[in-house]
Amino acid sequence: MDDRRPLRIGVLGCAGIAARQVLPALAGMPDAVLTAVASRSAGRAREFADRFGGTPVHGYAALLDRDDVDAVYIPLPAALHAEWTERALRAGRHVLVEKPLTTSHGRTARLAALARSLGLRLMENRMFAHHPQHARVRELIADGAIGEPRSLTAALAFPPRPADDIRYVPELGGGALLDIGYYPVQAAMMLLPGRLEVAGAVLHHDARTGVDTGGDVLLRAEGATRGEGGAAAHLTFGFRHAYRSRYEVWGSSGRIILDRAFTPPATWQPVLRIEQQDREERLTLPPANHYRAALECFVGAVREDGPERAALETALDDAVRCAALLDAVRAAAGLPASEPAPAL
Repeated sequence: MDDRRPLRIGVLGCAGIAARQVLPALAGMPDAVLTAVASRSAGRAREFADRFGGTPVHGYAALLDRDDVDAVYIPLPAALHAEWTERALRAGRHVLVEKPLTTSHGRTARLAALARSLGLRLMENRMFAHHPQHARVRELIADGAIGEPRSLTAALAFPPRPADDIRYVPELGGGALLDIGYYPVQAAMMLLPGRLEVAGAVLHHDARTGVDTGGDVLLRAEGATRGEGGAAAHLTFGFRHAYRSRYEVWGSSGRIILDRAFTPPATWQPVLRIEQQDREERLTLPPANHYRAALECFVGAVREDGPERAALETALDDAVRCAALLDAVRAAAGLPASEPAPAL
């Protein structure tokens, strides 16, 4: 693309996450501009365009036909991600799509391969991972602040949602595992050494809605499988609890604890607690907007072949690995396997 002009972004769907977080973060970015907003409702598209800019478009396919869109952001329900990500890629557009990229490992792997074959950028919007607090945690672990990592506990949960929330609609990819179980699984992948596998899982199934509303997962690293003392992770998630957003990495000589780990507001000052046998240290970090950071990574990866592009490629591999772990959680909990991926 022409590096002298901002990346022209179109939005497929007027979701709440787009209105609350992503489009406000996009506003004012010098290297990107919102040029079009599509909805199945012409009125809804006009409402979003009036608030955030861009041209209102009636229908997602019509946006992909426009010549003023270089990339699309997809905040649609999870079950629609695969179809519209594929259609956008085949239309020659780079894609930023809300997590999870798709509802199955097979579809995620195939879309990653398709994007690479077309020379296009595809990014799953795991925005929390772009907050610098996690990079600081990884630095502390690498510097030996807690010795060898032995285990991780992570939790993301909140109280039940209104009955009409799309999280309770199985046809739209609802359920706690894909919606928020994703976060603790990603944290384990990000902070523990070695490749992880599912050692056990429990998912709480709601018979009325047909979705899982919470669960617990035990992961283990490859070394633990061979009896070599590898690290393990206990993850809890759901929308059947009081609110919690936290992880703790416990090592051979100490532990690191982080609250608001997955959901820090842009004004939040993170505090890392480092506990050792004879002392406790607290590191206060500056606030950061992880939605803005994720957008900057995506835009940078599209515009130039630099660190952002390398980071995006690593993140796409992680998206495929995470999808495999989520499928394995379902299997370990006795739920049906995810649907096979269609040929692309």
